[in-house]
Amino acid sequence: MIVFSANISTKHREKLQEEFPEQHFVFCDSPEEAKKYTDKAEVYVTYGNDVDEKLINQAKQLKWVACISAGVDEFPLKKLEEEGIRLTNVRGIHKIQMAEYAITMLLQVYRNSKTLIENEKQAAWDKSVRVQEITGKRILILGTGAIGGETARLAKAFRMKTIGISRSGKNVENFDEVYQTSKLLDVLPEADLIVSVIPSTQETKHLFTYEQFAAMKPTAVFLNMGRGDLLKEDDLLRAIQEKEFAHAVLDVFEQEPLPVNHPFWQEENITVTPHISGLSPAYVERALKIFAENLKVYENGENDYRNVVNLKHGY
Repeated sequence: MIVFSANISTKHREKLQEEFPEQHFVFCDSPEEAKKYTDKAEVYVTYGNDVDEKLINQAKQLKWVACISAGVDEFPLKKLEEEGIRLTNVRGIHKIQMAEYAITMLLQVYRNSKTLIENEKQAAWDKSVRVQEITGKRILILGTGAIGGETARLAKAFRMKTIGISRSGKNVENFDEVYQTSKLLDVLPEADLIVSVIPSTQETKHLFTYEQFAAMKPTAVFLNMGRGDLLKEDDLLRAIQEKEFAHAVLDVFEQEPLPVNHPFWQEENITVTPHISGLSPAYVERALKIFAENLKVYENGENDYRNVVNLKHGY
């Protein structure tokens, strides 16, 4: 039995049933409804926020959890490993929309769009608004996978120098240079734009503290669309207020939704967006394409699944 706790449209449900007529699908409208079937599930398809140790203990027949989002930091990875349950995700399907988000938001800061929009509301014809160009700048991208690579490819259209940070430090297409995470403080002072897309792991949690923000250029723009726990929020706020760097664009936070009384909302040099960098009208279609490819592997008893999560590393 394949149980969907992820609610998908009738169109997608019918397409899966047509493509896999031998499979018994149970499509649920919510994780609460899916709990009725977990004891019979061999495959569990989820957005990821409902899988805990209790669910795994109930799902005695479970062999594979297919997460149709990319982040798996909230999964009980150790428990999955102990039970021999495979976990896959859909990393890579976010690269187009998230790279577009990054370039859009960096341009928004450099072209001073917030001021221009506010002036328009006030019918203020002010040609003194200061604007800049991103062309030819140095962009530092934390995470050189699909999203980071696509962001670097788009940056090349603006003739930027692209520098990557990754766990391995291996050279990757579209990056002029790549360094290991341990070299972060060495390369931060040279970057005009810093974009983070790295996942949440023990190594990346609070990777950015006041020390890292203070190492940036006073003119630098920092954008985080990876995970909210990458940085210490109080340190970022202090660094912005003390003008250690110029502007922060934040799409992810340790607490979401961001509380209405959070000081980030009031800071002129912080742009807040509500965790929307990964949204796309093509999202579910792309996610289910990966799931369908893996389901064929599952049916054939093979082992070459796509996007298998390393349960020790957490990505």
